[in-house]
Amino acid sequence: MKATEQEQYVEFGIENEQYAIQIHDIHEIIKMQEITQIPNVKPYVKGVINLRGKIVPVLSLRSLFEIEEKAYTKTTRIVVVHHREDTVGIIVDRVSKVTTFTDIQPPPDRVGGISGNFFVGIGLSGSGLVGILRLDEVLLHD
Repeated sequence: MKATEQEQYVEFGIENEQYAIQIHDIHEIIKMQEITQIPNVKPYVKGVINLRGKIVPVLSLRSLFEIEEKAYTKTTRIVVVHHREDTVGIIVDRVSKVTTFTDIQPPPDRVGGISGNFFVGIGLSGSGLVGILRLDEVLLHD
């Protein structure tokens, strides 16, 4: 599938892998902050933050993708996305850049150890292959 040059994505990393989300789905990118834990949630839901008076749930892509958790660093960020009527924060190791893809291939059934359902496609960029996330699957995962 061809991508149009106008579609921009924010590229970010978890461990040695690169992922992206369409820029129009991103509300803002913030530095890591204190997360208030909440009981009886899925392991990948780390809790909630207060974002200028709005309570925002935060999830960890590391945990969701079953990658070992590690201590947050100065490059750790929370990517705050708007999805449907909700605002959700996604913890990532680092945010790399805003980019476009000239070509997006359909995802395989599995990308590494991760289900291909999490991806819209695989983008080809100057830095290599980038998994483009399907927010419906990431945020509504059971």
